[in-house]
Amino acid sequence: MSAPLRGPDLPAMPPEFHRLAERVNNWGRWGADDELGTLNLITDAVVREAAAEVRTGRRVPLALPLRHDGVQAGLIPGRVNPLHTMVQINQCLFGPGTVATSDDAVTMGLQAATHWDALPHVSHSGLLYNGRPADSVTAHEGARFSGIEKVPHLLSRGVLLDVARAHGLDRLPGDHAVTPEDLSLAEEFGGVTVRAGDVVLVRTGQVQLYLAGDKHAYALPSPGLSCRTPEWFHARDVAAVANDTLTFEIFPPEIENLWLPVHALHLVEMGMLQGQNWNLEELSTACGEERRHSFLLAAMPEPFTGATGTPVAPVAVL
Repeated sequence: MSAPLRGPDLPAMPPEFHRLAERVNNWGRWGADDELGTLNLITDAVVREAAAEVRTGRRVPLALPLRHDGVQAGLIPGRVNPLHTMVQINQCLFGPGTVATSDDAVTMGLQAATHWDALPHVSHSGLLYNGRPADSVTAHEGARFSGIEKVPHLLSRGVLLDVARAHGLDRLPGDHAVTPEDLSLAEEFGGVTVRAGDVVLVRTGQVQLYLAGDKHAYALPSPGLSCRTPEWFHARDVAAVANDTLTFEIFPPEIENLWLPVHALHLVEMGMLQGQNWNLEELSTACGEERRHSFLLAAMPEPFTGATGTPVAPVAVL
């Protein structure tokens, strides 16, 4: 199915972007009404095979703690770190001497820490995934289509592509654009082959800077995915991709004044969720010790209705 026409009155994206978009476009692949995109690739058979990845039962958490001094440093307006408040402390709700309860409340950006970006998180040329209008995201309703609540579960085989270790490094330099060649090198390094329905985790080592207390160095400059990589994921029918950086893709961008092209290619053209701020350090160690880089991955999104992203506490089970 050919891609629908784009909004004619909007500034044009550069020709090289449109050439990439045409090659990875999935609009109509799962029907005109589809709101899940590449998550359709996680079939029952894929999940059965993913369950067979569990051999030792070793569990590795991949989320950063939700903290008021988290990864956000003001780069994106309104994306605030979690503000945790106690709304009642040891309160006897049913009279003196009865059972007492304590309750909490939190205010945060849904993409503030370890999270999934939902498909309507970005648009380009006035459109979202599957050709839906960008103005279907509104202040009162949020995302009318492909909000994160449309993802009922996310469980599949996970694959760690440890690009940093494949290059013999603890952490990639800030100007390193991860290429398809890097991804193939990491496959070879891990002795693993990415297959249809997999969730791929790309490790750069960048999160080490945040864990060491320097959130500003973590944010910028940052290694990340090159705009050449969506074709690699598309060719392998990957279901979703996450990494250990704030911006996911290389930042500042590799093509001058082309901001967040990988977001647009993944979320809008392919309909593929992407995750950011995942802590892959312990997983890198565990995969090295277990001598395998595939596992069962549970990464269920919180079902906020109409949300364009959600916190997630993923766990890898080896």
